Amino acid sequence: MEESLFIRNFAEHSKSMNMDQIKNIAFDLGGVVIALNLEQAVQAFERIGLKDARQQLDAYTQKGIFADLESGKITSEDFRIGLSELVGHEVTAQDCFDIIHCFVDHVPQRNLEVIQQIRKKGYQVCLLSNTNPIMMEWVRSAAFDGQGHSIDYYFDRLYLSYECGVMKPSPEIFQMMLEGQGARPEETLFIDDSQKNVEVAASLGIRTLCPKNNEDWTVFPEIRALYY
Repeated sequence: MEESLFIRNFAEHSKSMNMDQIKNIAFDLGGVVIALNLEQAVQAFERIGLKDARQQLDAYTQKGIFADLESGKITSEDFRIGLSELVGHEVTAQDCFDIIHCFVDHVPQRNLEVIQQIRKKGYQVCLLSNTNPIMMEWVRSAAFDGQGHSIDYYFDRLYLSYECGVMKPSPEIFQMMLEGQGARPEETLFIDDSQKNVEVAASLGIRTLCPKNNEDWTVFPEIRALYY
């Protein structure tokens, strides 16, 4: 198998530390825990009249009212009003929910199973995500995994950009996570599909892994070493 960015990045940050020192593991949500479909979301927003949806939306960094929603600067209702103004007609709260949910392709059960296995081994496991309250309405519901569990069932704690008031790759959100987990950077493994997020985390001394968007990171030996 061709060596991936995931493996190269891990090797770069693995030279001076044994995996046995890892106690805290932080996962990104979109593209890591759940599989995303940006094109599906772009088409959904274009259908309601957002002509520049491709410019507004990004797999890693949102812009405009989307960024304001993820950073906690505006509420879901503010977003609904703002989106209505952008498209030139009234958009309902249900419309917003349905369209935002179009970002989701599916929830790979293998990811949830591996996270459970890692957690059972005694690691602290948390979520560190740039996300918004509309998306999390579904993620934190019993519909999330198709088995009656919300994402809270799989993680000890969630660090969400709109609740923290700051977004990755800002160092502040990583510091919030470390303090909340009571973990040192060198004891922490952070898994994110954004190279920029990974670079900032690594600059703080956090161990990092950077799979490609929607890549199956569960097959890599470094992950398996955590629970086998």
